[in-house]
Amino acid sequence: MDFSWFKVGPEFLQPLLLTLKVAGLATAAATVIGVAMAYVLTRWRFALRDFVDAVCTLPLVMPPTVLGYYLLVIIGRRGFLGKWLQEVFGITLMFTWQGAVIAATVVAFPLVFKSARAALEGVGKQYEDAARTLGLGEAAVFLRVSLPLAFRGVVAGTMLAFARALGEFGATLMVAGNLPGRTQTLSLAVYSAVQAGDDALANSLVLIISCVCVFILVTTSRLLQPKF
Repeated sequence: MDFSWFKVGPEFLQPLLLTLKVAGLATAAATVIGVAMAYVLTRWRFALRDFVDAVCTLPLVMPPTVLGYYLLVIIGRRGFLGKWLQEVFGITLMFTWQGAVIAATVVAFPLVFKSARAALEGVGKQYEDAARTLGLGEAAVFLRVSLPLAFRGVVAGTMLAFARALGEFGATLMVAGNLPGRTQTLSLAVYSAVQAGDDALANSLVLIISCVCVFILVTTSRLLQPKF
């Protein structure tokens, strides 16, 4: 069988390993922040609740390049946070893999947030009230009652966030650039391979991304199916 259309080498493995690292860290950060924000918005009532919900959902509908521009304004060398980090700690996030993690986190965050919020809203208040009557504090109620009951929805959102981070392109290109061996993730490598006319490498990268995404979508669909 002819496998000339498939290419494996350093130009394949480097973006693959970097993508797994970036997507894994971005998913972890998005999960922690997304679940915390979902819990706050489902259990607390305050004046700007709908506005905060809209801001948390915004990356889901906004073009990635616009998100990348916002990140440039915030963490760029002339941005208020980026300038402060560079002057105080000597840290530069632009054109680094850490910058790619931040970009992927922002893009993946709403997927965890919306799934976790829907799952937490489905948790019966009577279970949490019963736990409080037994003397559990709010943190214990969340960790021992709310989160376990919402676990399937949270995991589904986390998997979708990982798939989104895996294929992130626009915001990452704006913040981290496309530097082979440093910030070039799988989606950026596909872009470079197509630009260079390297069809075998592009086919290999696209095949890997497609297989992982299909696996995640099938698993997520099963997780979201009712138990009974």
